[in-house]
Amino acid sequence: MPEIKICGIREAETMDAVAEAGAEWVGFVFVPPSPRHVTPAEARSLAARHPGGPKPVALLVDPSNEDVARALDTLPFAALQIHASAERAAEVQERFGVPVWHAVGIAASADLPLAAHGVTRLMLDRKPPAHAPLPGGNAQTFDWSVLHGWASPAPWILAGGLTPGTVANAIRQTGAPTVDVSSGVESSRGIKDAALIHAFVRAARSAVPPPT
Repeated sequence: MPEIKICGIREAETMDAVAEAGAEWVGFVFVPPSPRHVTPAEARSLAARHPGGPKPVALLVDPSNEDVARALDTLPFAALQIHASAERAAEVQERFGVPVWHAVGIAASADLPLAAHGVTRLMLDRKPPAHAPLPGGNAQTFDWSVLHGWASPAPWILAGGLTPGTVANAIRQTGAPTVDVSSGVESSRGIKDAALIHAFVRAARSAVPPPT
């Protein structure tokens, strides 16, 4: 059964929905230009609503060591989702000893990573268009057919444009062991919807990945 991460949580009621729906992971975005941005203190307060519940993940873009330390000093994150070069992502994991999920933008099969470079997981996301103000899939999927025949060098996560209506098919097509959603469970930009969170989790749980 695939694991599920709901990313970009900002409000108490949607944090409650993530926990009640049974998602394994909850993501907090530390990127000030994002409408989903929270401070480490806000993330700590939200995570404290459900101790032992969804494991918290910090999303950081090209972080300095000070950025990483500031986040970890506030909340013992279970993982760091790093949008940076493979070398920088590996450096963060080695320096801080916290599992790193390296986000990799995918537009074609040539973009698929062939090595993990020491990180714990790889997150496959839609490569953002040139000059996009924010990293990640920007609510767009990539062509999942490029995954056919790819042998992942590490546990991996499927992200980019997933919704309650598409996630089950995505899991069936790709065999993704973990799925990540942000804008796909929003009623408007940056505003999460509790009903959509529950629907996404139900749909993902209903999917049966192809045999390996």
